[in-house]
This record gives sequence, C-alpha cells and structure tokens, in this order.
Amino acid sequence: MSYMSCALRVAGPRRLPAPWRNPRPYSSTTGPTTEKSVPYQKTLKEESNGSTGPSQPPPASAEVVVVGGGSLGCQTTYHLAKLGITNVVLLERDRLTAGTTWHTAGLLWQLRPSDVEVELLAHTRDVVSRDLPAETGLHTGWVQNGGLFIASNKQRLDEYKRLMSLGKVYGIESHVLTPAQTKELYPLMNVDDLYGTLYVPKDGTMDPAGTCSTLARAATARGATIIENCPVTGIQVRTDDFGVKRVHAVETAHGTIQTPCVVNCAGVWARALGRLAGVHVPLVAMHHAYVVTERIEGIQNMPNVRDHDASVYLRLQGDALSVGGYESNPIFWEEVSEKFAFSLFDLDWDVFMQHIQGAINRVPVLERTGIKSTVCGPESFTADHKPLMGEAPEVRGFFLGCGFNSAGMMLGGGCGKELAHWIIHGRPEKDMYGYDIRRFHHSLTDNNCWIRERSHESYAKNYSVVFPHDEPLAGRNMRKDPLHEELLQQGCVFQERHGWERPGWFSPGGAAPVLDYDYYGAYSRERHREYTYNQLLADEYTFDFPPHHNIIKKECLTCRNALALFDMSYFGKFYLVGPEATKAANWLFSADVTKAPGSTVYTCMLNKRGGVESDLTVSRISPGDPSSPLAPAFQGDGYYLAIGGAVAQHNWSHITTVLQDMKLQCKLIDCSEELGMMSLQGPLSRTVLQELLDIDLSNEAFPFSTHRLVKAAGCTVRAMRLSFVGELGWELHVPRENCVRVYQAVMEVGARHGITNAGYRAIDSLSIEKGYRHWHADLRPDDTPLEAGLAFTCKLKSSIPFLGREAVEAQKAAGIFRRLVCFTTDEKVPMFGLEAIWRDGEVVGHIRRADFGFAIDKTIAYGYIRDPAGGPVSLDFVRSGSYELERMGVRYPAQAHTKSPFDPDNKRVKGIY
Repeated sequence: MSYMSCALRVAGPRRLPAPWRNPRPYSSTTGPTTEKSVPYQKTLKEESNGSTGPSQPPPASAEVVVVGGGSLGCQTTYHLAKLGITNVVLLERDRLTAGTTWHTAGLLWQLRPSDVEVELLAHTRDVVSRDLPAETGLHTGWVQNGGLFIASNKQRLDEYKRLMSLGKVYGIESHVLTPAQTKELYPLMNVDDLYGTLYVPKDGTMDPAGTCSTLARAATARGATIIENCPVTGIQVRTDDFGVKRVHAVETAHGTIQTPCVVNCAGVWARALGRLAGVHVPLVAMHHAYVVTERIEGIQNMPNVRDHDASVYLRLQGDALSVGGYESNPIFWEEVSEKFAFSLFDLDWDVFMQHIQGAINRVPVLERTGIKSTVCGPESFTADHKPLMGEAPEVRGFFLGCGFNSAGMMLGGGCGKELAHWIIHGRPEKDMYGYDIRRFHHSLTDNNCWIRERSHESYAKNYSVVFPHDEPLAGRNMRKDPLHEELLQQGCVFQERHGWERPGWFSPGGAAPVLDYDYYGAYSRERHREYTYNQLLADEYTFDFPPHHNIIKKECLTCRNALALFDMSYFGKFYLVGPEATKAANWLFSADVTKAPGSTVYTCMLNKRGGVESDLTVSRISPGDPSSPLAPAFQGDGYYLAIGGAVAQHNWSHITTVLQDMKLQCKLIDCSEELGMMSLQGPLSRTVLQELLDIDLSNEAFPFSTHRLVKAAGCTVRAMRLSFVGELGWELHVPRENCVRVYQAVMEVGARHGITNAGYRAIDSLSIEKGYRHWHADLRPDDTPLEAGLAFTCKLKSSIPFLGREAVEAQKAAGIFRRLVCFTTDEKVPMFGLEAIWRDGEVVGHIRRADFGFAIDKTIAYGYIRDPAGGPVSLDFVRSGSYELERMGVRYPAQAHTKSPFDPDNKRVKGIY
C-alpha cells in the first residue's frame, strides 16, 4: 500500500519536462504506485455494451446540435428542451461523461468574488438538488456536507469576509470561525497555523454519472435526442448573399444533420471542433489530478475544505478524502488524442507533491493514511480562468460552451441555462460578458504563445487572493500604443486590457518595464530577480489603501486644480459609413446621433430587453481623404465611434451582428491601431491647447460635445471637447505616426502650467467622483438606462425606433424596480465593490464599483438597490432610507446621493470655475 508520507519520500528531484516538449505519454497500464480509477461507485463507462455504432441513427435535421456529452453538453441540452426547443440533438463521440466529466471532483462552492457567478452556482445547485429529482424521481448524487475555506493570514480571511458580505445579498448562509471553532467543527484538522475560516453549511458535491444521466433522462422526456458513439467529422459552413458565414450542417461518421446552430461543448477537444468550422477556440489542455485516500476514521460528514494558501482542496469521499489542487508547474497535454474516452494519465508525483505536503499539514492523519487510487485526467483551461461562451465572431450559429477550467460541474447548470437562452433569444438573461468569447480581441484568440502563457498563469494563480489591483505578468506587450515607450521612460506602470498596455499610474521611481513571462520559475525557467514591475504589483496586494494611494491622489488633484494628460490610445476607434449608415445609427444608438457634422453625442447601445450593451461617443463626420485614418472617404453618411478599449471587440461584434441581421448597406471600419488618443483635462487645458491649436477654443467657438479637424504641432488632429473626469478638456485623436510629436508639444507647453501625466487609476477615481458610468461595472447588459440614471441617452421624445426602445418604454410605464445609487462614507475606509448595501436594517443590494474621491476626500461607491417589499424604487425611496455599507462583515454608515457629490451642477465641464 502507498501512503501519503511515502509519496513525499518517493518523489525525487527528477527534472520536469518543459511545457513545449512532449509530456509523458498516456499509458493504459496500471501506474507504478496506485490503481488509476475514479472514486465513484458508478460511471457510465460501466454501462457500455461494447457497441461501436451510434445509439440511434442521426436525424436529417435539427434546430440545434450540441456536441459533447459532458456536464455542459447535458445541461445545455436539458435547458434547451426545457425552454421549448424539442428538436435538439446531443452528439457524443463515446458515452456521456467519457471526456473529462467522468473523473471530475464535482465540488460546488456557493461563494465566488462575482455576483453573476454566485447566481450561476445557485442555479446549478437548484437543478441537481431540487429540479432534477422532482422531474425524474432519480437521485443525482448531490451531497450537502458544507464547505470550509481556510485562512492562514489576515489578507486571506479578509477576502473570505468579502465573500461573506456578498453572500448576505443572496441569502447564502456563511460563518467566520475562529481556529478553536474550526477544530470543534473538524476535529481532525490542524488549526495551529490558522488565522480563521469561513464555513458555508450548504455547499456540497455532485456525482458526474448521476447528474449527467439524470439530465439526459429529463431532456429526452422533453423531446431531446441524445446519440452516443457518434463522432463529429465535419461542420459545413456556407456564406450567404451578404458575405456572412453561417453554420449549415454537422457531419458525423453516420450521417449529416442539417442545422443552423452548433454548440461546442467538447471540452478539451473544443479547439479541434472549432477548427472544423474555422473558429478559434483559445484554450489549452493540461493534466489535472487528485488522489483518493483509504478509509479515515472520523472523517465522515466533514465539510469539504479549500486551503488556498497551501493550494489544496480536500473533498469528502464517503469515509475517505480526495486531495487535489493547482500547482505552479502543470503538465500541458500537447497532442490531444481523439481516442481518449474514460481514460487517465499516470500521475506525476514530482508535480503533485506540493498538494501532499499541504494536505498532511492541514489534516495530519493523512500522513498515516493509504492512497487508494490516483486520478489524473485532461482538463481545458483558458487565459483568464473563465469559460468560453456565446456565438463565435467568425461564424454565425456556432456557439461555444467550453473551457471551464475544471469547474464545469458546478457552473454547468447556470451556464447551460444561460447558453440555452443565448441560442434561443440572441443573448443570455444574465450579464455573461466575463464568459463571452467576445471579451478577447481577435488578434489573441489564435495566438498560441499568449494562450499558453496566460492559461498557465491563471492556473498557477487560481488559489491566489483576488486583489483589486492585480495585473497579469503573462502574455504582456501584445499591443502597444504609439506613446508606450515615451510613457515607460516617465515611470508609467502599465495595466493590461484586451491585449493593450494602457497607463495605470506613474511611479516616481522611474521605468518599470513588463518583462517576458518567466513562468514563475516553473519548467526550469529562471525567475526574474530584479523585476521592478512585479514588485510594484506585489506592493499593492492589499485590501487596504494601496501604498501608491498618495501618488494617484496627486495625479487626481493636479487634474482638478491645473491639468493632466491621459493617454487613452487603447480606445476602440471605428467608422460606421455608407448609404444606410444613418439608418443603422438610428437603430443601434439609444440617443439621436443624426445631428450635423461636427457634433459628438454620448449614447448607449441596447439589446432588445433594454439592457446596456455599451456606452460610447458617436461623432457625425463628413467624407475626407481615402488615405486618412482621421477622415476616410465614403459614400453616404459617416459616424466616428470611440469606445473603451477593453470592450472594443464586444462592441465590434454587437454592431456587426445587428448590421448583418438588418442587411444594411453600410460597413464598419476599425482604425484602433492607426489612431492614438490623448485627453487633456483640467481648468488650464484651454490655456495650454490655445497655444498649440490653430483655432479659437472659447465656449462660443468650440462648444462642449463638438469636434473639429485642427492643426496641432503642424499635424492634423481631430479635437473633441469632451470629458470623462468632469473637467474642462479636449480629446486629441491623432494619426499614429504623429502621436509622439503632438504629445511632446503638449507636455512642453503644459510644463509651464503644472501639467502631469495621469493614468487609468486616476480616471477611475475622477470619474466615479463625478458620477460618470463605467461599462461592465455600473452598466451591464442586464441593466437598463432608466435604472442606471441614463434616461437622457434615450431618444424617447422622438418617434425614431431603436433597438431596445419597446423594453425601455415598458419599464418607464411600469416603474423602475432597481436603481443605481451613489453612496459616500464619512469614515475613510477602502472599498472595491461587492460590499452589501443595508437600508433600514435590510440588505437591498450590493456595491458594483467603489473608489476614493480625493477632491471630496471620501470613499464613493455605486450599487443597485431594490425595495424589499417589491415596490418601485423612486428617488423619494432612495432619499428616505438610512444606509450602511458592509465591508468584510463590518457595517459603515453611508449617505445616499441622487446627484453626483462633486460639481452636481456640471459647471466645470463648461469651463465655469
């Protein structure tokens, strides 16, 4: 018998293979130490009758074809059938669960640092514990034994307290326990090195075979067809009369199924399936392992344990434990085999050893406990440790439901429901942007170096504390704007968004370049020894005010009192042009943007449910020179769109989809790389720019929300009088080759007036202080303009139809039942979002975004609130309550504001100081 302690001694210093070499090959023979079998009493492998043919003939056509019979495939098929799509076919190459689902640990933790994920997990829990047993009379294998999160230090417990506060919004019971209380709950645990724990009594585990077979039973009862032993061999894609690629059919070894919709739930094999349709699926396959112990006396009914600091989990397995985790040197599965059903790899003890050490430290009895079996199977991992979902940008009708980072069982129910809704209605019910494939720029989704580096880092850091201002070290310097080197030499500390390096803040310590990824020293790589950028990040690993707080304060107050230059070149910059561009603009944009050339309008784009898919500025332009990125030539009408760079791909895909569906004669042109963008903001911005620009910048000559082509430092630029920080200011949109020249000219003149460089950390503070919204924080696809206080962006007084208008009008008539509210606290306490909002002693919502406002010297937070009684949330309701914001279990008195607490009369953007 092999023992945990033996494993520690046996694992020698053998050199691990570098990830770019072939990993250890799969072997079907018994491993050198233990039997390789999953710990479940039943797997669907055992039900195989040995047949090589399909379990039933494929039909000639289907409304939807789901490929892959794991957790996501079964959940998506079940929810499609439940929503009325009875002509849905699930194709599985082997047997259900044969890929990665059959060996999963099946854990479900209810609390995550995301409100949407908490809701997704809650739905999965309801499906497996309540819905499926009620529908089928069968037990799915759900076991509710609770979950215990281990904290070895204050920062980790603070992170758990944040989760506890968010859980109160959703009614999830959780308790912070002392080490002594933890010992009482879990007598076998070593608590000598504990700081505290978080106990969630209603967490639990799922059985993969029981869950998936019950899902299949429920789906087929509603009319779905599930075909096993039916591999997909091809996907037919046809180009329609408007040049749009669309799914036409799915080819199998046993016949072709005509269908307009394919759902890629193929897990590790999803990348190969995507290639059949010409779709990039940015994921990698890795070995992921756990071991199962022999019987442990006294372990029965203990909760599952996550010891993040030791990077290990302990899952109750009857009267034994499963032990696994996330290591810094996972093995990549380079050559993904098509014939890998119900199969496992040999466990590499060198890689797994750290989990043994952590497990024995936490539960010392494990040192004397035998290992019954090892489970090491393939799992798919992504660049940000989030799944890949939604319609692929390359091919209409090709949907993704893959890349679940070993969380496919616990996220499967919630994601299966959202994916089904996405397919049927064109969008999910919840805000799924964090999982949407469109969150990645198209230049990254087929970049193997970027995918590998970022997936490795996300895997290795999966159990790290989620700090507010962390940035990746992997996959950096993919997209640099024209001012990158100039700003780097001035101490710019960059953030990564959408592949872009954008300015975060400016360090007085000098240049802090982002170096090539060192894999944290894994795979015999040498770690960077003197790495200033990494050290600056590490200094900010806190839930308190960061050590660079005063530097960001200086950037903010210099902007408020003099002027600051913000490099915003990473913004998405698109042209919508053509004979029917105005027709498209009327439908796409909630505001009336069809004003005279020279106008600029802040607007939203909505979905048909009235949710905000984007906020942006749209400028009406006149035709220009064919060779100019500032003013292209076109026939018909033209509009210039400036969009936050982190969401540019999402915007591009949304607009493109609408244009395709409407079959309009216009086109979208991307000039994001060809143009830079500098924003000069502050009371002295007019003084400085008047020396540089060849036009009058007075209020009368150059009003707010207008733009003009002008000369700056001898270069033609597009100047827009706009502000995202609440000050007098202009944006300069500059051809790439002229950016450095214009920047240096602005800084030379500005130096006489106290100018400073400032980054996005300052923008975050300044904008929340003024009450300006950030998309995907204050605004999401499940928020409407009326709820967000942006009714002024909707042309409801006109008769012009626009996408989402009917939903907004219906909401206006029925009343607003949730509303975005600004809060400030008198106590200077740092907040970052997810804090619970209490009104008159009841939880009414949670904070979406929070920051510190330096001009008003207060913490500022925005969150949506509801009336617990179910009534409309009027401004009187907002004003009449007594509020507290709960941060890490402590409540702080707060004031609600119905207007921005800074410059509520909007005088400063008009130049009135």
